[in-house]
Amino acid sequence: MEQVTDRILAAARKVIAVHINYPSRAAQRGRTPEQPSYFLKPPSSLASGSAEAPSTVERPAGCELLGYEGEIALIIGTRARRVGIAEAWSHVEWVTASNDLGVYDLRYADKGSNLRSKGGDGFTPIGPGLIGADTVDPAGLRIRSWHNGELVQDDTTSDLLFPFARLVADLSQLLTLEAGDIILTGTPAGASVAKPGDVVEVEVSTDDEVGGGAVSTGRLTTRVVEGTTPFADYGARPKTDDVQREEAYGSREAAGLGAAEGAAVGHVLTPELKAKLESVCTATLSSQLRKRGLNNVSIDGLSATRPEKRVVGLARTLRYVPNREDLFKTHGGGFNAQKQAIDSVNEGEILVMEARGEKGTGTIGDILALRAQVRGAAAIITDGGVRDFSAVAAMDMPTYYSNPHPAVLGRRHIPWDTDITIACGGTTVQPGDIIVADSDGILVIPPALADELADDSIAQEREEVFIAEMVQQGHSVDGLYPLNASWRARFAEWEAGKSHA
Repeated sequence: MEQVTDRILAAARKVIAVHINYPSRAAQRGRTPEQPSYFLKPPSSLASGSAEAPSTVERPAGCELLGYEGEIALIIGTRARRVGIAEAWSHVEWVTASNDLGVYDLRYADKGSNLRSKGGDGFTPIGPGLIGADTVDPAGLRIRSWHNGELVQDDTTSDLLFPFARLVADLSQLLTLEAGDIILTGTPAGASVAKPGDVVEVEVSTDDEVGGGAVSTGRLTTRVVEGTTPFADYGARPKTDDVQREEAYGSREAAGLGAAEGAAVGHVLTPELKAKLESVCTATLSSQLRKRGLNNVSIDGLSATRPEKRVVGLARTLRYVPNREDLFKTHGGGFNAQKQAIDSVNEGEILVMEARGEKGTGTIGDILALRAQVRGAAAIITDGGVRDFSAVAAMDMPTYYSNPHPAVLGRRHIPWDTDITIACGGTTVQPGDIIVADSDGILVIPPALADELADDSIAQEREEVFIAEMVQQGHSVDGLYPLNASWRARFAEWEAGKSHA
């Protein structure tokens, strides 16, 4: 097998890296991209390394978070410009292992370009062995990483969000891929932080279950050392916070931070706003939405397993598309979009599913509903069917559904993508919308309107308490409901009396 040599490293005119490509990483990050996105790393970041001759990388002086990410690297063999997906793989000559290293302490400085955070010398080791691209199935590769001897990443390319040929074809639309160029194809879940003295190893091999062989790059080995030269005063200096620590380690728990206070409802749905929305009925909120010209904001036609509960939470979304057998083979199995959504829903969030109103199969069953409940989901909403209905209905977490149905998901649906704009029960739902549900129904509230909507709804319900008291006393609703000027004056006196009581 050929090895990565100085000639290979010198041939690279550009190094292109993909942000998110593995479903496991998308679930960990809580976001699934609709299209691939990229950033550049300078060729000067390249290095080679093996078990016999490890590469060395500095954690820059003053930095805390040197992140490692085991990846599969593609090395272009022949020039590619505006090539199609069908021919794209033929432009790849070699496959090898890579480690997309970077310091999270400098992410803030480049507004997404990652130049300083991921462009340092030695931040892109590749190798040691080169696997001929024409000898392997690009969907039959396995990527593994070890941190100080412990296996921390283990995934395959069988269900990538963006298969390798698509990446090559996509990039070639706007730029010329030249011989020697390197594409880093994304990292699976499990990437974390390495400290001085640590050793990180990455290996790419054929997946035994898919490829049937035992071809391997060998272990790309990198040792971390502590940098001693401080940053100068005339450039960005390292800084970090708990958000970056969580991103670098993969979770708050792994970073030693514990659960975030208020994380259940996020920054938009504060505890104060949530309490306000829980105090008013959806009927009142619907009236206030209508006053603002919003009439198509209810998810209609569903039943609830716990209709007595009032639920408020932020929307996470999942879309099913009609089953097509060839596509179900690539998207329906493994850690598919449905499982990604379930496994990434956070405390207090509501998973909303677009099932096109298709009632001929279940879209959620007892095991996955239980997983959502264990993760702290406030509710599940689907405009399709529910399997294992008795078990789902017995859960404390409410599920809103069209009907029970015994059939499995694959009879009618393919779980396709998550955290995108969807349609459910006749209305549009976006990730981050505020969902409010009670026995009257389910409303979708635009976050920007939520504060004033809650305040006005509370005020409206105070008026309605007064109106109900007056009706109870025998007054006609004429002029009382809604309040005319005379009755409004009496309401003001009534309210003042209540505030002094």
